[in-house]
Amino acid sequence: MLHGQNLPWRLALRHASRSAARATPAFAPAQRSALPLSRHPRLCPSPPAALFASRTFSTSLSRRKEKVPKATPEVIEEEVKEEATEEQPKEPPVLEKAEEVEGKSKTPEPIPSPKAGDAKGCAAGDGASGTSGSGEGGGKKRKQAERALVKPSIPEVYPQVMVLPIAKRPLFPGFYKAITIRDREVGQAIADMVKRGQPYIGIFMLKEDSEKDVIDDPSEVYDVGTFCQVTSAFPTGPEDKFAMTCVLYPHRRIRMTELKPPRYDTPIDVVSEDLSVVESTLGEAATKDTEVDQSKGDVVASFEENSAEAQKFPQYFEATAFLKDRKVSIANVENLTEEPFEMKGNQVIPALVSEIVNTFKAVALLNPLFRDHISTFSVQTTMNVGEDPVKLADFAAAVAQADSHELQEALEEMNVEQRLSKALIVLKKELMNAELQSKIVKDVENKIHKKQREYWLMEQMKGIKRELGIESDGKDKLIEKFYEKAHKLAMPDAVKKVFDEEISKLSHLEPAASEFNVTRNYLDWLTQLPWGQRSAENFGIQHARDVLDEDHYGLKDVKDRILEFIAVGKLRGTVEGKILCMVGPPGVGKTSIGKSVARALNRQYYRFSVGGLSDVAEIKGHRRTYVGALPGRIIQALKKCQTENPLILIDEVDKIGRGHNGDPASALLELLDPEQNNSFLDHYLDVPVDLSKVLFVCTANMTDTIPRPLLDRMEMIQLSGYVADEKMAIAERYLAPAAKEISGLKDVDVILEKEAIAELINKYCRESGVRNLKKQIEKVYRKSALKIVTDLGEEAFPEEKALTDEGKAAQEQSEKDGTDVKETSENVENETTTLPRVALKVPDSVHVSINKDNLKDYVGPPVFTSDRLYDTTPPGVAMGLAWTSMGGAALYVESILENVLSSASHPGLERTGSLKSVMKESTTVAYSFAKGFLARDFPKNKFFEHAKIHLHCPEGATPKDGPSAGITMATSLLSLALDKRVENTIAMTGELTVTGKVLRIGGLREKTVAARRAGASMVIFPEENTSDWLELPENIKEGIEGKPVSWYSEVFNLVFPNVDRDAANKVWEKELKGKKDGKRKQKEYKKKEEDEDESGEEDD
Repeated sequence: MLHGQNLPWRLALRHASRSAARATPAFAPAQRSALPLSRHPRLCPSPPAALFASRTFSTSLSRRKEKVPKATPEVIEEEVKEEATEEQPKEPPVLEKAEEVEGKSKTPEPIPSPKAGDAKGCAAGDGASGTSGSGEGGGKKRKQAERALVKPSIPEVYPQVMVLPIAKRPLFPGFYKAITIRDREVGQAIADMVKRGQPYIGIFMLKEDSEKDVIDDPSEVYDVGTFCQVTSAFPTGPEDKFAMTCVLYPHRRIRMTELKPPRYDTPIDVVSEDLSVVESTLGEAATKDTEVDQSKGDVVASFEENSAEAQKFPQYFEATAFLKDRKVSIANVENLTEEPFEMKGNQVIPALVSEIVNTFKAVALLNPLFRDHISTFSVQTTMNVGEDPVKLADFAAAVAQADSHELQEALEEMNVEQRLSKALIVLKKELMNAELQSKIVKDVENKIHKKQREYWLMEQMKGIKRELGIESDGKDKLIEKFYEKAHKLAMPDAVKKVFDEEISKLSHLEPAASEFNVTRNYLDWLTQLPWGQRSAENFGIQHARDVLDEDHYGLKDVKDRILEFIAVGKLRGTVEGKILCMVGPPGVGKTSIGKSVARALNRQYYRFSVGGLSDVAEIKGHRRTYVGALPGRIIQALKKCQTENPLILIDEVDKIGRGHNGDPASALLELLDPEQNNSFLDHYLDVPVDLSKVLFVCTANMTDTIPRPLLDRMEMIQLSGYVADEKMAIAERYLAPAAKEISGLKDVDVILEKEAIAELINKYCRESGVRNLKKQIEKVYRKSALKIVTDLGEEAFPEEKALTDEGKAAQEQSEKDGTDVKETSENVENETTTLPRVALKVPDSVHVSINKDNLKDYVGPPVFTSDRLYDTTPPGVAMGLAWTSMGGAALYVESILENVLSSASHPGLERTGSLKSVMKESTTVAYSFAKGFLARDFPKNKFFEHAKIHLHCPEGATPKDGPSAGITMATSLLSLALDKRVENTIAMTGELTVTGKVLRIGGLREKTVAARRAGASMVIFPEENTSDWLELPENIKEGIEGKPVSWYSEVFNLVFPNVDRDAANKVWEKELKGKKDGKRKQKEYKKKEEDEDESGEEDD
């Protein structure tokens, strides 16, 4: 039945013009002039032509009268009421044009508002038989027809509809939903559908959350959705960003059978509007009706003249024909109906309905939002909830918060009993969430009320005590405490002045002010520093020597420097602070010696590491203006030690970093300068602090990365690596007893033989320090402990004896707890105790001895199988000495011939072994010097003129740099040229110039230790290092002959004694027979190279 067919044509015209004016401006302004009247130039006074101007008519087919659904929005009745009460001058221009077409016809009187029951008078034939306008009976019938309003009927069958995707929650029939459209094409299509009186779309839920308004593939959405009516649509958001909000009313469930995705290849003009097939058919029918009615002289027309005309109306799928070229999704759908069910005799459905109602009541008591939903539902539904379980199930699923797939299952379920069950499940989850939320809210409120009550009681108690004089105000007591602390300290005048100012500021501040806490924290730090407090030092020489020897073996340089420091203090009665820097390889005891020095001097000890430090505030503190500001580490050290003269160990000073927060190395300049640190200024305290009494000890592995100005302020003490006998003594005195105790074998007869320790040192631990040796000894004792427990069995060490009573109780609680080890148990307090176990005694019958033969059973096969790389060095190989951060190391230099030596071969030099720039220069210098030396002393030996040589330093993965390998490389090249091997017991080090001068090198102590480890009996070194050689301990030089040299000729005489010069000149005479031919070919080769170089320069 067409919307508005029983209305007077004038009222219908007014209604159409108002609807068009409301719907057009937000979407397509150009459509205001696109009314159908402009397409019919022939003046037609009949009402259907004016009625045809309305685009809000429904295209639903006529059907039998039925009970109108109560939930359907009744929009038309309200609009008719507004139109009937409007004044005549407010009619739109379209109405005036229609009145001109009418001619002399009179304006109808305002129509009174119809009652709700008047909708029943919408029979198809009420206005079909028109009579003469002069008849009184005909006038009464027309007035009755005017008052009879028709509700918009929802089409039962709508086989093709525009579809939209929705995320997260599906729509359920009977419950409004507002959605937002972002796609301009989709929004325009919805607006046009509303104007055409076809506001019906399909809504399907996406399987994955996404923001889109079209469906490109049926697999993106579930195939069951809802058939919805667009009740209103209005734009939202700014002009440049399209957005439209649509209010939807779902009517029934539908299933998608076929999808027609949007077409993106056809350009769409969203402003121009053409008549759809529906309107064209409607216009033809209206024109024919007008001509028939004019002949009869009647002014009322019916659009249902006969069945033939009705058959010309388009089917529902033709209503979407105007969208075929638009970028929207259209789908063929079919209606879904619930499976039939009987309330009588079915006990399950009433039980489910009753449980859902009870659950609604429980949730409504906890959640006010649910209470509002239920109130709205009860107003819309006048029947008993038990009479319509379908509507109840949809309502439960529509308002409950659940997972998307659960709601979609409830929507797809056609069995009413199963749908009620699924709706009950999601509603029960909502009830559980509401109960949990209510519990959380109550717990929080109880805690807040408890704290508030405690606060008021404390305030009342403070007031009572204050009135009785029992306790003074908190601020006064705090100020009094600061005065007591300051009275015990010998603050300098400058500090005392700042203290008085801050106390005065604190007394005028309210405790609730933010500045109050800042000032209080500052005064805390100011009064906790040891102003004028020093510890009584012990200047006993013998006491200091005993303490140092008790903790460390060797380290004579460090011990002598500390004894000098003590001797000066003994004579002066006081000492100034010094800055010492101990440099040496890892594991030689740099850090541990600092603690021994503090114990020998009876000073407090504080250590912190600056390795990787990149923030200046760690040294000098933060400004007080920052939240959470703190003083630097030096001020913290003074607070912890409570003395002005502690020993502060600054570890890893060579690894200090630099970041965007400043350069900490530069901040250390003031700290470690004896001329400046008597008035060190921390950023937080902002008062001068005297650090001249502090003994600073720094440690580093190398001096290369320490800034030169900082290195200049420190007194350097070099710590070399340990030799085998020193390692043996350290292992016997310190390492073995400590490792035995921490392995639980303190009183057990487990003996690590001396020969086993020697084997560990020679075959497993050849580094300069003793850290790896300590690890290997601990490993030996751990293996021994495992062997003892394994051999004796668990019966000899029962767990019952090891556990204390508290430990047994904690173990029982832990066994009951099934919590995963990754999570902390709630009963962790009962599962822990302070002393859960005691040590078990090993039987006296156990005896374990580790010697050289069974050592590999404890630490595995040896790492080093020989003392040196070569037992017999071939020609071209020489042993040099190198210094590394790990100590000294033997560095071999190897030289070989790459090609067969002949008169036609060409000279060349290739170098490998991960050599850095300095060593590459040393290689070039050594090669040039060797060629000159051979040409001068052995002129007939033409080896370097034809030999292509490859020089290599083994262990290519280790980067190598430094100038001290010059004489070693030259010796290797001359050994290859003379075909003479170098003794494998000769090691050498020294920098070489092109004239043969041997220059001074560094790290002679470490290199000598490395030479001794490699089994060398002679060490060749520059003569300028003689003083360093004389300072070496005798135990290091024992068995090694030192040979100082100034020129390489001295090195040559030591390495190649008694060389037969005639034989040396004729070494390669046989290989270089074709000398003339070789010279000729060599000249041709040189000429060819020159030509290639010239052509390359021209190309450049």
